[in-house]
Amino acid sequence: MKQLEMLVIGFGGMGSYHARGLIKEAENVNVFGVYDIDSKKRSAAQSEGFNVYETLEEALADKKIEAVLIATPNDSHHDLAVTALKAGKHVMCEKPVMMSSDELESVLAVAEKENKTFMVHQNRRWDDDFLIIRELYQNKSIGDLFQLESRVHGANGIPGDWRHLKEQGGGMLLDWGVHLLDQMLFMVDSPVKSVAADLSFVLGDEVDDGFITYLTFENGVRALIEVGTSNFVKLPRWYAKGIEGTAIIEDWDLSGRLVKQTGEIDHHNLTPIQAGQGLTKTMAPPSEEATTTLPLPKITADFDEIYANFYDCIRNGATPIVKNTEVMTILKLIESIFEAHEKQTVLHF
Repeated sequence: MKQLEMLVIGFGGMGSYHARGLIKEAENVNVFGVYDIDSKKRSAAQSEGFNVYETLEEALADKKIEAVLIATPNDSHHDLAVTALKAGKHVMCEKPVMMSSDELESVLAVAEKENKTFMVHQNRRWDDDFLIIRELYQNKSIGDLFQLESRVHGANGIPGDWRHLKEQGGGMLLDWGVHLLDQMLFMVDSPVKSVAADLSFVLGDEVDDGFITYLTFENGVRALIEVGTSNFVKLPRWYAKGIEGTAIIEDWDLSGRLVKQTGEIDHHNLTPIQAGQGLTKTMAPPSEEATTTLPLPKITADFDEIYANFYDCIRNGATPIVKNTEVMTILKLIESIFEAHEKQTVLHF
């Protein structure tokens, strides 16, 4: 099959990461050229051996290029996507795909009219920690999971420059939140029934430096999702409660464990423990015979890498792993989270 030649638009942190690694490692996909509005970044790309274009018009006019990656600040995604699609190019767009669901709707209309593939790079569907929790959810290794807690914590504040600005789509809900929400909805195959949210502005920026949102799904699953940038002590990346056990994953290094119920708990003959200035049976640990501790399972994705899938969609009409209907659902959920915070209420659907 003919190799897919791509243009990388934006040679910053993510754009260069795609060019140097993700695309370079993909079979049948090649970085044919790079364009960046910043001459210093164009020079950096050229020094690394990439073919560099001085203008976007020049790049999009090159018939050898079939597809583009958009890796620029969030507020530029819409116009760049429309321009590239109308120039006859397929588009892979970094997240968050657009600033609003209305923007995405207009881009998808252009993609349909031009008969071009438009896909969003939701790369954290391939994270090992997520794949482990997804496996537990699907295979019920510790029983039906009924509560999921997903967190990312840091202590460096909001990184970079434009991520501090509302007009450019800054803030943690649009930065990390879009990843964690995408993971959760990709895993829990049930509509969201209600949303509660609290955004943090403690660092003094005009955009959120973190947030907590609580989702309930129609199938009864509850999910707490949290992002923080002023956490000097991190909470676990994942904490998942099942009917027959609990799973914990501390961080991306995959340290963690499963504690699974193996025997009956005798609720009538529990031995109380000293708890502060009192005794408790309720919070006493189960007997050694009642549980077992297991290592986390080793999991690999049961679906193709994203650029392999992008290629297959363009060449063979394959089904996208990241579907635009899913991306639209995530954008509308983000809008609901902003609304729930602003109104300080629980939204029901």
